[in-house]
Amino acid sequence: MGSTGSGKTTFINLASGSELRVGSGLESCTNEVQTSIPFKVGGKQVVLLDTPGFDDTSMTDTDVLRIISAYLVAMNKQGARLVGVIYMQRISDLKIGGSARRDLRMFQELCGEEAYENVIVVTNMWGTVSQEDGIAREQELASKDIFYKPILERKGRMMPHYNTQKSAHCILEELVPKEPIVLRIQRELAEGVDITQTAAFRQLDRELSEMAAKHQKDLEKLKDEMFQAEQEMDEETQRELAEEKQKVEDDLLKAQTQASRLASDYQAELRRIEEKLHVREV
Repeated sequence: MGSTGSGKTTFINLASGSELRVGSGLESCTNEVQTSIPFKVGGKQVVLLDTPGFDDTSMTDTDVLRIISAYLVAMNKQGARLVGVIYMQRISDLKIGGSARRDLRMFQELCGEEAYENVIVVTNMWGTVSQEDGIAREQELASKDIFYKPILERKGRMMPHYNTQKSAHCILEELVPKEPIVLRIQRELAEGVDITQTAAFRQLDRELSEMAAKHQKDLEKLKDEMFQAEQEMDEETQRELAEEKQKVEDDLLKAQTQASRLASDYQAELRRIEEKLHVREV
């Protein structure tokens, strides 16, 4: 897991010899959960799952929650168990923006604190920074509550990846011997909790509410600016503001309606994946 463009798919292809689709730059190419070909690590057969990020360029956050949740639940029903979760973090990022922090918060709610011991935060893209800068950023990521300190305090780990298969396998060798885990989202949904009542959705709902409030504030400001432009008979500015107002109104509507069909869409997605995987409960 990790933000769009953090190197998830590249890591999986390198580790497994798979040829999963890789996005270009910060544009996502993963619009569903992809699986690697099976391969051996430490004498055990391993399959890696590649998930879209919550800052995906082609899907809403509720779409991503629906897709990941349905796949994890279907996999659990099938009897396939996770032994660990890798969260990819670009060491080259000078700062961690709002969308990346939102992705991390959603990751934490999906996993639950009880699963942190089976989490490895993988820092990658070390070739784009000096060793000194990379180590300084790694220390900052590990020591702050808004980043990875809560995970590391609960026996999670942070490891560097140097873009080689050997490096990738060294990381996987830390997870392979661990006891399987059930993530919080898997447990909640297996117990019959509606997806709109899960910890992950409650976090997402807070994010969406904040986004809607921001769009509403932007809209009010634009209305004032449009009134001023009308008073000054500035037609060019009026056109520009009208286009911007339409965009903000569209963004506001999107933020307000994202969650409205999540429960029914999740059930449909779960059925689709179960049919695809030929799931029989075990």
